[in-house]
Amino acid sequence: DCFIDTSTSIRSSWKIKIMSAGACASPGCDKVVSQRLACPKCIQLGLPPTYFCSQACFKANYSSHKSIHSLAKQIMAAGGGGHRKTPPADGVSCEMTAPQSQKLSLPDWGNHYDFTGDLRPTLYSPTRTIPAHIRKPDYANHPAGVSDCERKDRATNNAIRVYTEDEIEGETNLRHACKMGREVLDLAGKALRPGVTTDEIDRVVHEASIERGCYPSPLNYYNFPKSVCTSVNEVICHGIPDFREVQDGDIVNIDVTTYNAGGYHGDLNETFCVGKVDADGQKLVKTAFECLQGALALVRPGTLYRDLGNTIHKIASKQKCSVVRTYCGHGIGSLFHTAPNVPHYHKNKAKGIMKVGHVFTVEPMVNLGGPGDTTWGDNWTAVTTDGKRSAQFEHTVLVTETGCEILTARDDEPVMEWKPELNYR
Repeated sequence: DCFIDTSTSIRSSWKIKIMSAGACASPGCDKVVSQRLACPKCIQLGLPPTYFCSQACFKANYSSHKSIHSLAKQIMAAGGGGHRKTPPADGVSCEMTAPQSQKLSLPDWGNHYDFTGDLRPTLYSPTRTIPAHIRKPDYANHPAGVSDCERKDRATNNAIRVYTEDEIEGETNLRHACKMGREVLDLAGKALRPGVTTDEIDRVVHEASIERGCYPSPLNYYNFPKSVCTSVNEVICHGIPDFREVQDGDIVNIDVTTYNAGGYHGDLNETFCVGKVDADGQKLVKTAFECLQGALALVRPGTLYRDLGNTIHKIASKQKCSVVRTYCGHGIGSLFHTAPNVPHYHKNKAKGIMKVGHVFTVEPMVNLGGPGDTTWGDNWTAVTTDGKRSAQFEHTVLVTETGCEILTARDDEPVMEWKPELNYR
């Protein structure tokens, strides 16, 4: 993700491959980077910074490193060439009109990948377009999906932002972005059923976001190709919607973020039981809900961010489930991801104390098996290493004088309540 805590190996919920300032980027060099000597050309092109241990090491390896710059320029040039009616074969997507056999085929990378569980990806549809009148975040049209605002924030800001009442309230402010996210997720959840494709869920989210004057935040964020994340069964997070039909017995997480005309993001997700889910699957989904419910009960001024993980761990362990350590909650608002990091596991070393006006997400990922994760060959889809199922719930919350307000809550439900009928399809 855009947040990597090198002291604790915590990454926030979106895993973006950014070189840590602890290791030299030169192949074979094992020296520790003591100064932040970044390649200036990478920064100029808007690429994630690449660090070297010394000027001499940078010069010695520049002839091979500069190939990254050439590739980036090619991508930028291609992006300016206008829309192609027939996109070239990329090995991962195909047209909506393609034969069903093609749609359901494995992406190229899948032919040589050792999957951990039973789920298999298919091809997905071409990226959907955004009307000109919709306000877009800074990464929307970047060829590499880089958020320059987030990059600058990482480099210069160590404080957790305190949002004012004016920033939270108002016709298109932060509360509005969260409300729009809730409406979009509710529509996506209603569309979920056995036989529907996750690509169809992506269409629902995309169109519902635009109808509300919002940009679907995941779209092109570091080149994520879709408008929503759909994570099925052993997928922990960042699943790419595709042409696979949801099966009776699947559990499906739908993760929605909307970016409104005021320039704010609202982020939430829920896991749904589709059809006849077995007892273990139902237990897992309810446990994930209870983990978030228990964590939000602690949110108030003065709470240490690191303390949420202890409660989440206890709730999950009681049901013989584990908590994913790799991904964490994050600050949100005018930036998709910012400080603080909010880990979900116990004995973490997260920094920070909650204060009135802090806005962040809590989104524990809970596994039936062990906490380990790995990433598919698409460089996005995070799955359990043992192939067992994973579930998650997420809210964007505001710290208030008296505790916590769930900005992405359902109408008339200020406190989380487990209502199975709302998450069974």
